Amino acid sequence: MAMLLLGLASGPAVSAEDSRELVEMPAMMQEHMLANMRDHLRALEEILGHLAAGDVGEAGKIAENRLGLSSLDSHGAAHIAQFIPEAMAAAGTEMHRAASRFVIVAQDAELADGYDGHRAVYGALQAVTAACNACHQSYRIR
Repeated sequence: MAMLLLGLASGPAVSAEDSRELVEMPAMMQEHMLANMRDHLRALEEILGHLAAGDVGEAGKIAENRLGLSSLDSHGAAHIAQFIPEAMAAAGTEMHRAASRFVIVAQDAELADGYDGHRAVYGALQAVTAACNACHQSYRIR
């Protein structure tokens, strides 16, 4: 395991100079935002677990309640928005929209026959992670 972690730390994603835009905000808001992002990762893990178990309905519930547009109030999005650039806020909103779209695709996929439904579900989930990645590649808060 240590070798795996060392390999990750020395990979191409690590550079001497971080060129992402630094978004400054009070420490309390940084911690709040980081806690939200950690919960987003846990939600993605749970979604994938439910998809692997064939429980698309539960995957959809988690996606909407923890990542989708319905989650904005519980994440304090309005409070964070005042500290971040417009483009960063747009990336976050796109992630939440993609999560809500995932729910619809997942529900529809249960009605689809075979592999096409699975492909649609994973494609919709990839749109969520793409939005996360776009933001993380462009911005940092520390």
